[in-house]
Amino acid sequence: MTWPLIAGLLWLVAANVTGLLPSRDKHWKVAYILIAVGVPILGWVLVVNGVVWGLIFLLAAGSVLRWPVVHAWRWAKARVR
Repeated sequence: MTWPLIAGLLWLVAANVTGLLPSRDKHWKVAYILIAVGVPILGWVLVVNGVVWGLIFLLAAGSVLRWPVVHAWRWAKARVR
């Protein structure tokens, strides 16, 4: 297993653990931090391991951070209309 995949796995574990903790702002601050850290990890996974593993990590990250993805999708749809 390569270092980018290990970093991605640790990111996924950290994201899941923070999702279990109580939060007053419904985890939005943590979600912004996770996005800021996850995007470079995604790029690292893409460069070292290829597109397939990059897409797998992107789907896994999207399943953990589903509400930011839903809100981004709604925002993009509103912009297109």
